[in-house]
Amino acid sequence: MSTIKAAVCHEFGQPLVVEDVTLRAPQMGEIEVKLSAVAICHSDISFADGAWGGSLPAVYGHEAAGHITSVGDGVTGLAEGDPVIVTLIRACGTCPTCSSGKPVICSTPYDGDKGPLTTVDGGKLHQAMACGAFAEKVVVDQSQVVKISEDIPMEAASLIACGVITGVGAVVNAAQIRAGQDVVVIGAGGVGLNAIQGARIAGARRIVAVDMSEEKLAIAKEFGATDGVLATDKKPFIKAMRAMGRGADAVIVTVGAILAYDDAPRYLAPGGKVIMVGMPHSGAKSTYEPVILAAIGQGMQGSKMGDVVIKRDIPWMVDLYEQGRLKLDELISGRWTLDQINEAIADTKTGSAKRNVIVFDG
Repeated sequence: MSTIKAAVCHEFGQPLVVEDVTLRAPQMGEIEVKLSAVAICHSDISFADGAWGGSLPAVYGHEAAGHITSVGDGVTGLAEGDPVIVTLIRACGTCPTCSSGKPVICSTPYDGDKGPLTTVDGGKLHQAMACGAFAEKVVVDQSQVVKISEDIPMEAASLIACGVITGVGAVVNAAQIRAGQDVVVIGAGGVGLNAIQGARIAGARRIVAVDMSEEKLAIAKEFGATDGVLATDKKPFIKAMRAMGRGADAVIVTVGAILAYDDAPRYLAPGGKVIMVGMPHSGAKSTYEPVILAAIGQGMQGSKMGDVVIKRDIPWMVDLYEQGRLKLDELISGRWTLDQINEAIADTKTGSAKRNVIVFDG
């Protein structure tokens, strides 16, 4: 057992409290990682605001990188001192979904109430998303990490754990965009910018960013968008089609706004598909006309975490970064300490930040 600092959510919608918590040693198949950086994802914020319910008290955070400090029995291919990216993708490797190559939707349940975290007096402390990375250290399953090069800065590496794999993967794995096809990305935040990068890397002909902010549309072009359309326009899908000269082969929805989901099919070409990435609050509902989708062969498909296989896709993305073909440093809007996490969350909520990163000493 060790005592560490963590940002704890005691009540939905209230500021997190940085306090001492207890972290047990890694057990069979687990590793302990001392974190160097953890990025703030909108999913963490939504959970802390109570959008999807969940157990409290809890430690959120799931987009992290650091160095292994201890390994449990049965761990293979990883050792103390290894630099790793830590993800929320805990995969058993044997269930039907893992066996079919879809570890991001592993069907083996995990109970974060019974994870490695407890309060200092031994009480329940939920390890959210199997990570609990708003903390100095984590203990996670070996399936959740990928060993990386020492050459990549930890702040940049942390972004790959969620925002990058989700955005790039939605285009490359879920939409399976090929060179010459056209893509619309709704939302030019952290995930949206990575979807734009994914479309650029895949060789898309036209990449149209749709967002509420002119500033974000300008940033989207720095990441590879060929065109920008304001979501506040009366019919943004018409402007997007004019920019492409046709409908899109894929529309990547990276925000949880219901209006974005309502409009998404309207951007499509015949045979195109909507890739649903953004997460609305529980109970929110979208409407569309299924007869249109059926008549011209369109589709709608959910994509969790970019449908990645982390040990295949993360090394590829790290290599792209080291070649200068994947922008990561440019995604970081601000660096904060753990004690500043509530200010970092507030800044993220303004919508102006691409990604805020909590950086740990040492």
